[in-house]
Amino acid sequence: MPRILGVDIPNNKKVPYSLAALFGIGLHRAVHVCAETGIDVHRRAYQLTEEELGAIATYIESNYVIEGNLRREIQANVARFKEIGCYRGYRHARSLPCRGQRTRTNSRTRKGKKKTVANKKILRK
Repeated sequence: MPRILGVDIPNNKKVPYSLAALFGIGLHRAVHVCAETGIDVHRRAYQLTEEELGAIATYIESNYVIEGNLRREIQANVARFKEIGCYRGYRHARSLPCRGQRTRTNSRTRKGKKKTVANKKILRK
């Protein structure tokens, strides 16, 4: 498996799809990286030479924030939102959707498994 910036990329996929395995690099950016470094987008990752892998790594490192640094940056932004007490920070702190989605139904991914609340029985006289 080819290794770029400390991450193993898939061997048998085309180069842009393999580069999209890096956190912070999507398909659009991966195609742009291939165009800038002069690599054919139809080649497979295992066909890349060491020089081409080095060129890709150098270009990505100099132009984009990826992997651990990007994760730290996102985490710092969320912590800042919580600290200043803005709406998005409040939603992050309570594990609720932050971008305006409805929560009456759906949002199970964010809220987790249902927590059933027992109904109070009505006392009859």
